[in-house]
Amino acid sequence: MCCNSLIIWCNARFPEDVRQQLCQGASPHKIVFARKLQASNLVAGEPDADLTAAHIAFGQPDVPSVLAAPNLRWVHLTTAGYERFDTAEVRTALHKRDAILTSSSSVYAEPCAQHCLAMMLALARGLPAAWDNQRLARGWPSGDIRRGSRLLRKQNVLMLGFGAIGRRLAELLHPFGMYITAVRRVVTGFETVRCCLEADLLSILPEADHIIDLLPGGEGTRNFMSSDRFELLKKGACFYNLGRGSTVDHAALLASLRSGRLAAAYIDVTDPEPLPPDHPLWSAPNCFITPHTAGGHEGEPLRIVRHFLTNLHHFTHGEPMRDRII
Repeated sequence: MCCNSLIIWCNARFPEDVRQQLCQGASPHKIVFARKLQASNLVAGEPDADLTAAHIAFGQPDVPSVLAAPNLRWVHLTTAGYERFDTAEVRTALHKRDAILTSSSSVYAEPCAQHCLAMMLALARGLPAAWDNQRLARGWPSGDIRRGSRLLRKQNVLMLGFGAIGRRLAELLHPFGMYITAVRRVVTGFETVRCCLEADLLSILPEADHIIDLLPGGEGTRNFMSSDRFELLKKGACFYNLGRGSTVDHAALLASLRSGRLAAAYIDVTDPEPLPPDHPLWSAPNCFITPHTAGGHEGEPLRIVRHFLTNLHHFTHGEPMRDRII
């Protein structure tokens, strides 16, 4: 798509130096900032009248406003997740106008993959037990922690979802000699790991030592990890969620932890968010929670903007878009 001048609407709040790089990098196109800017990219924006005239939306636009914007040809989200846009209504509307939806998955692939690996290594090497001892008893339980430590080598990893984050995580896990399987909606045959469909979960789940939820939110994945699926897991398996909280039946997760079927759970996302202080997951045995920080990293705003500007170049030159969803 070759365009001389486009109107780019943005509702993301960036540091001033990053904002200037966005405006300079987008030239000769016009950046129009929303009246109310979003400090967090995890929150949907409010309706904004200026979106009506825009050709491109960058940030977290309000879905009804996107559907009502007659000139909009491309929406670029500042998150890896896109559940608010993953509906039949949105897909139909964007397809009808030949519009594009992209995400920032590539920005978050590295930090999220590293976060998950950190979780896996911490548990395998008994770090939570050592930290608890340092905070509380301050004893010297060397024997117990050593006996409980494990090696990741030759363990089975099951990824639920295999997008940008899953692909990077597979690369990080490769040197550990782990056996990796991923479940996808569609298997292309070009994946770098063994891939299966959801229908194969009945036979795959009982083999997994590590189950890593990387699924997007939305009605199609709600409670994907249900009570029935948790009951299929082998005793001593570990569960990780870096996808969306809505993909997990939290009551079933809690029951699996309390029964000892799960050795541990590391969750970065919950439903709801923030997780209420009195929620039982906070005190569940061997449940470790980070407050949706897996994607955080130094230079995050600048990387988001650079990713958008790269896609802007592709968009205006009719080239394939990165992290394209629709």
